Amino acid sequence: MARGDQQRGGGDRRDRRNNNDDRAESDIVEKLVHINRVAATVKGGRRFSFAALMVVGDQKGRVGFGHGKAREVPEAIRKATEEAKKSMVRVPLRESRTLHHDGAGRHGAGKVMLRSAPPGTGVIAGGPMRAVLETLGVQDVVAKSIGSSNPYNMIRATFDALKQQASPRQVASKRGKKASDILGRRADGASADAALEG
Repeated sequence: MARGDQQRGGGDRRDRRNNNDDRAESDIVEKLVHINRVAATVKGGRRFSFAALMVVGDQKGRVGFGHGKAREVPEAIRKATEEAKKSMVRVPLRESRTLHHDGAGRHGAGKVMLRSAPPGTGVIAGGPMRAVLETLGVQDVVAKSIGSSNPYNMIRATFDALKQQASPRQVASKRGKKASDILGRRADGASADAALEG
């Protein structure tokens, strides 16, 4: 009887651990950006499969994207989501709502520009860029795509721009200074303390 109780206790612990994993998974927002039907010409004709492009993020500064191919749409989405979760990157946000500074990104013919914005602006971005910025947790940003409208290139260009983002703390540590020395008074009127929070 005692052994049975011990086994049950161990099982409860395992269940609790799985519940924590589920909670961590549930915080992640998934967005399907693009689905494409692709065909492979084989001896007997054409074989169709589907390619899915997914963006995932926790809306707190982490975001990733993934691409998956399969014979069925749900399987392609599952593969893309798994890849996206593995490739998540952290982006520093100012006041947990906007970017620290303006930036530009490029991948192939895809070119994007991202600009930080004051509170109340909202996410001004289109298509794949909007999906990335919303899953990242940005609430105020102005974005513009000035190159290819191919969703794969647009997303990679957006990630290129986001990877260039640096918080005042990061810049200060590289220069061996205090963050307050670098910031001083911001041009947009925000205090240095508020900027350091992000």
